[in-house]
Amino acid sequence: MAAPMQISLEEVIGMLVQRVEALSANDENNKTRANIINRVLYKKGILTDEDIKASVKEEYRMLRELGGLAEEPGDDVCDTVTQGITEWLKGDTESIKKTMEEYKKKVEEMMREAEAKKPKIAVANANVLNELDSLNNKNGGKLIM
Repeated sequence: MAAPMQISLEEVIGMLVQRVEALSANDENNKTRANIINRVLYKKGILTDEDIKASVKEEYRMLRELGGLAEEPGDDVCDTVTQGITEWLKGDTESIKKTMEEYKKKVEEMMREAEAKKPKIAVANANVLNELDSLNNKNGGKLIM
């Protein structure tokens, strides 16, 4: 009977990382191919803005029916998504850069708001604590344990 093979945790993690990297590269390759094919279809007029918008709405409808969304987004969301897709297909890099910059500003603003809402915890230095403790000792209590 053959002896059981032993493998270290580092070897298992290494194999998993390699596999994830290979899957990620394959995913990027597939996205690039899909982008190229969709751009050709769009430029030839086979794929239209109306087709894209209808497909976006259909995607959201399916996600809602499958339980992935609580409700279907409104037309404004569908229009925004459609606009983003058509800008990508047209290769409108200036609009894409502008949209990315606006998104970055919104995220930064949300982070600032979240940071402002965090409770602030201030720690007094030892001198202040000793002074408070001595004041409290006069009243019979103990502040610092």
